[in-house]
Amino acid sequence: MLEVSALRWMLTIGLILGLLALDLGLAAARPHVVKFREAAISSILYIAVAIVFGLVFAMQVGWDYGAEYFAGYIVEKSLSIDNLFVFVIIMSTFAVPEKYQQKVLIFGIALALVMRAIFIALGAALLQLFSFMFLIFGLILIVTAVQLYRHRNADPDVQDNVLVRVARRTLTVTKDYEGGRMFTRIAGRRAVTPLFIVLLAIGSTDLLFALDSIPAIFGITAEPYIVFTANAFALLGLRALYFLVKGLLDRLVYLSTGLALILAFIGVKLVLHWGHGLDGRVPEISTNTSLIVIAVILTVTTTASLIKVRRDPTARAHAGSLTAEKPSNPGPTG
Repeated sequence: MLEVSALRWMLTIGLILGLLALDLGLAAARPHVVKFREAAISSILYIAVAIVFGLVFAMQVGWDYGAEYFAGYIVEKSLSIDNLFVFVIIMSTFAVPEKYQQKVLIFGIALALVMRAIFIALGAALLQLFSFMFLIFGLILIVTAVQLYRHRNADPDVQDNVLVRVARRTLTVTKDYEGGRMFTRIAGRRAVTPLFIVLLAIGSTDLLFALDSIPAIFGITAEPYIVFTANAFALLGLRALYFLVKGLLDRLVYLSTGLALILAFIGVKLVLHWGHGLDGRVPEISTNTSLIVIAVILTVTTTASLIKVRRDPTARAHAGSLTAEKPSNPGPTG
C-alpha cells in the first residue's frame, strides 16, 4: 500500500491546479486560433512534465509504483485522444467558430478533471469496501470493449444527446453564437446560444468517458494517488493537443479497435485479480506485462492505421460508439 502524506497530496494538487490554471487561463485571456507551432510546443511541454513527474515519483517510492503510473498515464492519454475525437465531431456538428473553440475546450477539460476526481474517490471507496467490485469493473470494461469494437466504424450522434434534445425543447436557442456568450436576451426574453448547447454535449461526453476511464485505470493500479495523477497529467495540455491532432485524427483508422483491445485486456486483468483473491492458483497479470501489452497494441494500431491511409487515402477514422451503429458517410473505413 502506497503511503501518501497530506503534504504530498497538497503539493501535487497545487502543481496540477497551477498548470491547469496557466494553460486554461492563458487561453481564456487571449482567445485566438491556435497555430500548429504553438500547439506542438505546448503539447511537448505537458508530456515532458508528465514524464518528469513519473520519473521523480518512481525514484521516491519505487519503480513498481512508477510502472503503474506510466501504464495508467498511457491508458488515460489514449482514452483522452478518443475523447478529443468526439470533441472534434461536436465542434464540426455545431459549426463552432475556431475563435470560440478554446472556450469550449476550457470548459470540457475542467469538467473532465472534476468528474474524474469524483469517480476516483467513489471507485477507491467501493474497491476498499467490496472486493467483488474488481469483478464488476472488469465486466463493465469487457462489455464496453465489445460494444466499441462492434460499432468501431460509427461516430456518436451528438445531436441525439438527451441533454441536447431536452435543452432544445425547453429553452429558446439563438441561431448565432452571439460573440461567444452562452446566455443572451431576445425581445426581453432570456435565451441560450448554440455555445451553451455545445457545452452540454461536451459535458455529457466527459461523463461517459469518466465512467469508462476510471475502471480502466483501476485495472492498472488500486492506488488513488496514482489513479489521480495519471488522469490529471493525461488531461493537462489536452487543449493544445486538440489543435495539434485534430487534422490527424482521421488517419487513426484503427484507433477504436486498439482502444477496444486495451479495455478488454484491462477488463480481463481485473477479473483475474478478483479471482486471485478467492483462489491463489488463479494467475494475475503484472503491471510490467500490462505496460508492454498496452504499448504494443498502441504501436501496432497506429502503424497499421498509417499504412492503411497510405494505401487508401479515402479511408477515414471513426470515434466509435457504444450504442447501435448509425449509417456513416460513404467511403472506406478502418
